[in-house]
Amino acid sequence: MALKYRFNLKDIKLEDFRLYLFSLFKAFIPKKKIKNIDDLEIFIQQKSAWISQVTLYSYLKTRMGTKYVLHFDDEIFLTSINKAKWNIYAIALQDLTFYTLSYLNVFYNFQDMDNAKRIYEKILNDELKNKMPEDIIENGKETFNKRLQKIEWKNYYKSWPFNESALALYEWAPVAKELKTLDRKIVLNSMILKWENIEKEFIKLVDI
Repeated sequence: MALKYRFNLKDIKLEDFRLYLFSLFKAFIPKKKIKNIDDLEIFIQQKSAWISQVTLYSYLKTRMGTKYVLHFDDEIFLTSINKAKWNIYAIALQDLTFYTLSYLNVFYNFQDMDNAKRIYEKILNDELKNKMPEDIIENGKETFNKRLQKIEWKNYYKSWPFNESALALYEWAPVAKELKTLDRKIVLNSMILKWENIEKEFIKLVDI
């Protein structure tokens, strides 16, 4: 039976909340220059994980502070959070992989675009040890390949490169549909603004 449920931070798994808190303080950690493809892969993985968790948990925390209620019992709600986290992450990885390689292609004459698929699939395969669901991994690879076939490398970096992950946050956040509809603009903008900061950081760090 579904219960009226007010979202509370205590309902998030301790491990997830630790990652959330750590991500908030990562901005104070010295940044490593991106000098090769391995460095780029690390940057893509870390920043995609950061933005996926921070935007999702920040949105849920905001909703927690209102008088609204969510109609989930604990187990269902927590499962929904975990599912949302991984689905948003899979798309965030795509967006940042495409953005960084597009930027390198235009401004650094980087030509080995086959690295896009290699980087994306390696990151996803490595996430198996962190219990990323296999169905989300396979769906991510399929979606990535479809996008890869249509990508215009010379234009991607300047053509709303992070729209898909912003839409994924809106789609997967476990909030009642009628409430999300009211929040749509705020939710999308919250992620786009954070991506803009990551864009600036990437431009400063890249040294390939």
